[in-house]
Amino acid sequence: MELMTERVDDRVVVQVQEARLDAASAPKFKAAIEAVLQEGEKRIVLDLSQVNFMDSSGLGAVVAVLKQLNGGEIRVVGLQKAVKELFRLTRMDRIFQCHEDLESAMAS
Repeated sequence: MELMTERVDDRVVVQVQEARLDAASAPKFKAAIEAVLQEGEKRIVLDLSQVNFMDSSGLGAVVAVLKQLNGGEIRVVGLQKAVKELFRLTRMDRIFQCHEDLESAMAS
């Protein structure tokens, strides 16, 4: 799983560089993001703009990141139509701060 990370102000932007976040890639995603979290980051913007498919395993991996932040904050940006629908159906759009783009996530 390839992630691209970049510090923007007081947050770390993590962009998933894969089209799918599913049962096959979720463990790799969790392992890759743990490296970011081990650096002590507590404010993350997760850019899913390249992810056009996510299943329950992928969603569970994103929830696991939130739990690992231990009082930190995660904002999700760039949800494609199918992924946005998954967040809405599971009501995760009420748990996560979801934004259309990086600019709106950083401004809120």
